[in-house]
Amino acid sequence: AEAEHNVDEDYFIPDAPLTPLGRRQAEELYSQTTELQQSADLLVTSPLKRTLQTTIIGYRGLRARLESQNSPKPIVVLSRLQEVNDFPCDTGSSRYELEQIDEFAGIDFESLEDDWNSKQGDTGAVKARARWVRRWLRDRPEQNIVVVAHGDILRQITKSSFHKACVPQFSSYLMNLSP
Repeated sequence: AEAEHNVDEDYFIPDAPLTPLGRRQAEELYSQTTELQQSADLLVTSPLKRTLQTTIIGYRGLRARLESQNSPKPIVVLSRLQEVNDFPCDTGSSRYELEQIDEFAGIDFESLEDDWNSKQGDTGAVKARARWVRRWLRDRPEQNIVVVAHGDILRQITKSSFHKACVPQFSSYLMNLSP
């Protein structure tokens, strides 16, 4: 979904949130994924504002279903799904800042390390992060997991060069990858 930094390619907007168009795109995601919203077992997201907003808007049916089960499954906020670039728009807000945003009420940010949004490291660090995510997903007991993240990290996780149009195939592709 479109975020503020996409409009004028202004990569210096800190932790860029969705634009009104991005919110409408997330609404479209909701209406286009009704079957998935009824079948997925877990909802996992990057802690950047735009992915959190996409998760809340686009997967609200799934979130409501998972959180209302006898054994509730809240949204999993996974810091390793953050974007790979070190531009301000791709650098997440602190856990404290995220906890203060009303739109994110009910999301547990406790798993975020104090320095989760540090962009230190190199390409090897990003590849290691992607490898960790693949293993984490594979080791989960859930079979059908929705991951809301960013193109660059998803390309690293899938070891591919897919484009936005190919994102729906991500979940079936991911499970066939080697660690």
